[in-house]
Amino acid sequence: MKFYDMELDRTDCTVIHQEVVDRVKTVMPDDDLLLDLADTFKLFSDSTRLKILYALMEAEMCVCDISVLLGMSKSSVSHQLRVLKQSNLVKYRKAGRVIYYSLADDHVRTICRMGMEHVLEEEDA
Repeated sequence: MKFYDMELDRTDCTVIHQEVVDRVKTVMPDDDLLLDLADTFKLFSDSTRLKILYALMEAEMCVCDISVLLGMSKSSVSHQLRVLKQSNLVKYRKAGRVIYYSLADDHVRTICRMGMEHVLEEEDA
């Protein structure tokens, strides 16, 4: 059952603007799609992953360099990179024995920048 198909008796309200409800209902994403989106946003909720993403916004980097930059162990950085790679937020390329990581696409950069803009906007308020 989709969340917007719930019976009206589950709320204490009656529809006031039926045309608005009907219009919005036609464009609401499917529950599975919204769950996927929520999972994507969860990836951005970890400050270590955000640090890695911000570093990769500036340059393609290997695990060792990211580890030094963030003052973390290679295994901790590798774990977070694995999570980010599995979620298609980062990509990698091999050059000999070194693996270089970078952002998967400009969408990742946009999400980070827009999130930061929002945070900075809240500070000014």
